[in-house]
Amino acid sequence: MLRRLPSSATPLHRKQEKLSRRESELRDEVAKLERVSADAPRLAEETSRRQREELFRRANQGGNRLDASVALQDKRYGDDGGRARRPGSLRKVRREGRIVFLVLVIALSAALIWLVTHLHL
Repeated sequence: MLRRLPSSATPLHRKQEKLSRRESELRDEVAKLERVSADAPRLAEETSRRQREELFRRANQGGNRLDASVALQDKRYGDDGGRARRPGSLRKVRREGRIVFLVLVIALSAALIWLVTHLHL
């Protein structure tokens, strides 16, 4: 007797194969995500350990805190050759600050008046 080969091209069979392929892909993806989530605490610990080591190494590589060559120079006692110039009047600086403040307040009030007149708030 002759046997007939089953036709594997039926729509149901194709759909079943497609679903089985999708299922295997999803299983692989779930396994990958489980590996990543299992490795996450270890990677976080390793990263924090590296950061601590880097911070410790930076803190220890600097010289003595009292080393004068590393310290910032104080402008009050700089090497200006004895030309100690007296700083300007603070009264003048305050007056200029007040003027700038008043100009800004006037500009803000003008902008608000313009908005109210044009937008009818």
